[in-house]
Amino acid sequence: VQLQASGGGLVQAGGSLRLSCAASGRTFSSYQMGWFRQAPGKEREFVAAISRGGSTTNYADSVKGRFTISRDNAKNTVYLQVNSLKPEDTAVYYCAARIASVLASQPTDYGYWGQGTQVTVSS
Repeated sequence: VQLQASGGGLVQAGGSLRLSCAASGRTFSSYQMGWFRQAPGKEREFVAAISRGGSTTNYADSVKGRFTISRDNAKNTVYLQVNSLKPEDTAVYYCAARIASVLASQPTDYGYWGQGTQVTVSS
């Protein structure tokens, strides 16, 4: 599967963005999807994950209540709605995919990655 992330940008603190990740290739609904982020000088960290059918989600504690992951299998797309943004949310955001039924939060659990989209939050 090939992944293409988009939707990043420069926003003020408190603002919102909607990130998208379009998939091509094998059947999208076969993949459990995740979002990760990586700030300069830091390791890539888990943000959110969603099950193949979209009924189960998981979030990092740092984004709970502010970020929402969703997917549209008919459009082969997973989304990350990011609200109430903080300067510490500044990072490159990556979508990732794996063929599995259980949600995972480690980058090494995912075999497919998009190219990333930059989110910059100004104070």
